[in-house]
Amino acid sequence: MTTLTNDQIRQLNNYSVYLEPSGSPIFHAKNVENALPIIKLISGAPNDPIAASFFMRRVGMFISMQFYMMTMYDEIWDGPLESIQFFAITEYGNKTISTYIPEEYFREVKDDRAKDIQHVWEHQCFSIIQQLRAQCSISPMTLWENVFGYLLWHYYVFLENPVIAEQAKIDWNLLQDETIWKSFTSKSHLAKYLRGQHPAKLMNTTVRTTCCFSKDIPGLQKCGYCPN
Repeated sequence: MTTLTNDQIRQLNNYSVYLEPSGSPIFHAKNVENALPIIKLISGAPNDPIAASFFMRRVGMFISMQFYMMTMYDEIWDGPLESIQFFAITEYGNKTISTYIPEEYFREVKDDRAKDIQHVWEHQCFSIIQQLRAQCSISPMTLWENVFGYLLWHYYVFLENPVIAEQAKIDWNLLQDETIWKSFTSKSHLAKYLRGQHPAKLMNTTVRTTCCFSKDIPGLQKCGYCPN
C-alpha cells in the first residue's frame, strides 16, 4: 500500500474517482452485467446500448486515472473487481455515476510495467466491456473508444512536458503493444484508434470511428471526437 498525496487525490476526484464512498454503492465492477436497468434510470438513456456507452465513459475515467498514476507517480490501484464500486451522484446539475476505490489497494508499479498495463487492460477494462456486451448489442470499439479519449488527452500533455516525456513515451508505447493486447483479445484496439499518429496530431480531430451517444443523454452534448 502507498499513501496518496493531496494532489493525487484531487486529480482522482477531478475524474469522479473517490477514496471515500458517497452513500451506499448501487453495484460494483463484478456485477455490471446486472446493472443496465439502474444505469438507464440514473442517466436517462433511452435504451441499453446508450446506457452501456454512457457507463463505459465513466469507467474510462477510472482507467485513464490508472495509467495517469502509473506514468506520473509509478503507482497503480490493484484491488479486486468487487472493490471498484459505483455510486449515483449529481455533477453540474446532472445525475451520473461516480467510482469509489479503497485507498489500501494502491501500490507501486512493478519493474515489468507491461504486466501492470496488461492487468488493467484485461482484468479491469476488458472485464467490464465483456459484461456490458453480454447484456446488449453494442460495438466493442464504441466501448474501447470511450476509454481512449481520456488517455489521448493525458498523454498529449505528458509528451509535451520534458519532465515526464521520456517515461510517458515508454508507457504510451506499452499501452498500444500488440503482444499485451493479443493475450486477451484479437488486436490492439488502441493502436487501431491511433492509426500510428502522435497524440498531438489527433487533438481536436474526429479521431473516433464510432459515436459514444453522449448527445442522446439528457444534459450532455456530442463529444468533440465524434465522427458523425
